[in-house]
Amino acid sequence: MNSRILLSATQLEELAAGNVLVVDCRFDLADPDKGRQAYREGHIPGAAYAHLDDDLSSPIQPLTGRHPLPETGAFAGFLARIGWTDDRLLVAYDEGPNAIAVRLWWLMRYYGHPAALLDGGLAAWRAAGFELETGEFRGEPAPQTHLEPNSGMMVSTEALTGSLADYCLVDARTSERFRGDVEPLDSKAGHIPGSINRPFGNNLQMNGRFKAPHSLRSELESLLADVPLERVLHSCGSGVTACHNQFAMEYAGMVGTKIYPGSWSEWIRDPSRPIVTGD
Repeated sequence: MNSRILLSATQLEELAAGNVLVVDCRFDLADPDKGRQAYREGHIPGAAYAHLDDDLSSPIQPLTGRHPLPETGAFAGFLARIGWTDDRLLVAYDEGPNAIAVRLWWLMRYYGHPAALLDGGLAAWRAAGFELETGEFRGEPAPQTHLEPNSGMMVSTEALTGSLADYCLVDARTSERFRGDVEPLDSKAGHIPGSINRPFGNNLQMNGRFKAPHSLRSELESLLADVPLERVLHSCGSGVTACHNQFAMEYAGMVGTKIYPGSWSEWIRDPSRPIVTGD
């Protein structure tokens, strides 16, 4: 089991004096400035801040989804500004469920570098009684590192359009959005043909921390039946919480799946692409 990608608050506190860079990823889709303000009001000591729209995505274009992958040079610049070097373990967190922080975890691995999540996020840090600090990031910038993306970790919309039958899509959105009962964020409701639904919240306990690896593995193996892991492709609304299901699988020792970064919000940009509603 890959326990090194998930740290408890106590484990992170013990590592804080070491070569670790902690990054706060709190973000509210309805209020994009809320997370940054919350960071200023209190964050894990020494943590930098990553904004989903500004730092972990590139600008939306006419044919992209809501959170396109960041341009490589821009992401490398962000990492340099917050003082990351390739000998530092990056540990990401958000308010609790890691629905946003997991995007940064995936991006680091996409560019060939290890990363981890704080299990239970800031809520777990507070529950452990550890202190917070206020204000802006006080760290020093670092030289910019050359990054090389691993294109084998993702599938583009263009590639998926012609090969839907080759993949088992696992959609991380809520069941209501997957069925098309409601759609609060995108212009069309439903899901990509052939998808199965695994709301990312199913990966968590009631306290917002991840279920045990053996529990996750049992649930995910039941969901996927005999689908080979290399055929599993994770999607969601905009490619962010899709990473949550992949993280859960890797935490459970199920390695080799891919991410569809464009996800539903990019798929529906072309009205000729098929959509399905219902279960």
